[in-house]
Amino acid sequence: MALWLAAKGMPVHPLAPGTKTPAGNCAACREQQHAPADCPCTARGRWCHGFHAATTDPAVIRDWWRQEPRFGVGVSCGPAGLVVIDVDTHPAELPERGRLLPGIPIDDRVDLTGLSSGYDTLALLAAVRRRPDPARDSGTLRVRTPSGGLHIWYRAPLGSPAVRSSTGTGSRTALAWQVDVRATGGYIVAPGTRTPHGTYEALPGARTPAPLPLWLGAELARTGHHPALPQPKHEPKQERKQEPKGRRAAGAAVGGDDAHRILGPLLAEVRDCAHAPSGTAFGEKLNRAAFTAGGLAAGGHITLPECVGLLAEAADAARPARAGRNRLVIDSALRAGSHRPIHPKGRS
Repeated sequence: MALWLAAKGMPVHPLAPGTKTPAGNCAACREQQHAPADCPCTARGRWCHGFHAATTDPAVIRDWWRQEPRFGVGVSCGPAGLVVIDVDTHPAELPERGRLLPGIPIDDRVDLTGLSSGYDTLALLAAVRRRPDPARDSGTLRVRTPSGGLHIWYRAPLGSPAVRSSTGTGSRTALAWQVDVRATGGYIVAPGTRTPHGTYEALPGARTPAPLPLWLGAELARTGHHPALPQPKHEPKQERKQEPKGRRAAGAAVGGDDAHRILGPLLAEVRDCAHAPSGTAFGEKLNRAAFTAGGLAAGGHITLPECVGLLAEAADAARPARAGRNRLVIDSALRAGSHRPIHPKGRS
C-alpha cells in the first residue's frame, strides 16, 4: 500500500506497528520531544517526526518497510493535496444546537432525536445545503475506521488556498460536531493499516480520492479552514527609476523585493524554454521555480495567488499546449515548497 500511494504522488511515512501513531526513530524522539528541524534522522533517510519525513521515494519506502514490515502507513495530507473528512463516533454528550454546525443556526423546531455522532451532523450539514451526504459518496475513496468512524478522502482543488486540519469537538475551527478535517499539517491512516481494534478498511466504490465538492470547499472556507498567510513586512525602500512597460527583465521584482530578486531569474529560465520545443529541462525549471515560490509564500514574502499567476504565465508562455500539465507541476511543487519556508534576507 505504501508504494502504491507513493506512486500516485502521496508522500507516506511509517506508523508504529499496531497503532495509528507515527513511528519514532532516534532515542530523542522516543524518549522526549524535540523539534523536527533539530533532528538529524530525516536528512539520513530515517522516519522521524511522522509527516515531516514523508516521502514518495520508492527506494526509501522499501528500506523502511524492510526494516519493519509491521509498520502501518500514514499519508501526509498537505503535500499529497488531500482534504480528508474524518467522521467520528465517540461517545459524548450532545452539545447545544449552536455548536452542532458552527455558524449555522438550527431552529428549535428541528427534531434532533437520535443525533449522536459525526455521521448525523455531516448528514445534517448536507441536508441544510441540499447536497448529497459525503458519507455516502461512493465516487471517492472512503475508509472505515476500527472504531466505526469514516475517512472520506478528497483531492484539494489545484491552486486553491491551503486547508488546515481541525477537530470537530473543540471550540475553535470546526466543520461540524464530531467531524474532523485532516489536511495541511496533518496525516491520515491509509487503508490496510491494522491496530488491536481492527483494520482500516476501504469501502466499496472508488479506490482513489475524487475532487473536493465545491460546496464542501465553500463550507471549509466559511468555517475558517484557510489559514491566513503571514503578511510581508514592509520596510522603507529607496526610490527607484520607473521601469519601461513590457516584459520584466530577468531578476526584476514582481512583488516584494526579496521575493522577486530570487524568483525573477527562475521565472526567466522557464520563459526562455519557449525558444526550443524540447531539451531545455522545462519540467525541472518549472518545478524549481514553483518550489521556491512556495517557500517564499510560506515565509510571508509573496502571496500564493500571486505565485500561481506568475508561474502559470511563465509556464504557458513557454509551453502553451500543456497548460493543464503545467498547473499540476505548479500545484505539486508549491505544496512541497510551502513546507520549507524561505526567509531570503541576505540570500543571493
